[in-house]
Amino acid sequence: MDTAARVVGGIARGCELSGCALIGGETAEMPGMYPAGEYDLAGFAVGAVEKSKILTGQNVKPGDVVLGLASHGVHSNGFSLVRKVIERAGADLPSTLDGQPFREAVMAPTRLYVKPVLAALAAHPHGGEAGDGGIKALAHITGGGLLENIPRVLPEGTAAHLTKGSWPQTELFAWLQKVAGIDDIEMNRTFNNGIGMVVVVAAADAEACAATLRAQGETVHEIGTIAERGNGAAVVVA
Repeated sequence: MDTAARVVGGIARGCELSGCALIGGETAEMPGMYPAGEYDLAGFAVGAVEKSKILTGQNVKPGDVVLGLASHGVHSNGFSLVRKVIERAGADLPSTLDGQPFREAVMAPTRLYVKPVLAALAAHPHGGEAGDGGIKALAHITGGGLLENIPRVLPEGTAAHLTKGSWPQTELFAWLQKVAGIDDIEMNRTFNNGIGMVVVVAAADAEACAATLRAQGETVHEIGTIAERGNGAAVVVA
């Protein structure tokens, strides 16, 4: 029951951070189905948005700015590799990473960006007085990392050119990369690599949008721009 209480408590906290209502749920104890210490959890969320406010990404164009919101860590993706890295490291695990005990650094919960992003959308809506300003697209960096999630919000013929080093690599990701022996491309395809949410915004509004997000408690980096794709990749980190 202690585990169940902690799970439900975590869900309630997530709803609080996201401004959601927990309106249903069911629990069942099946000792003959799951071994001791194991449990299964599934959930979903339903949302609604005014049709006029849907961000399709179709108005993204060359010259727009790409802002990156810092992640808390690995979040919820890449743990198959994380477990393999820990296995490879054996007893040679660091005691701390990024100022936290190793276990806490690796298991840090996914950062929830809902309220800060909603505040930024309200302050910098797409269109506005300039007609082509404001926030044009959002990409949550989950499985597939920067390389596979950003293209989902880009119109055909455009690419995101990200500047390597424009956001810091944390000790956690530096350790994972070193022990796993993987290159930068695979780091950006496997992990969020330090950026948990990407915001594509008109260049004229980029500085103000970043300030709004920082005022909401986010760590914001200007990580690149949108360019013509040509024959290149949809996301280029160089």
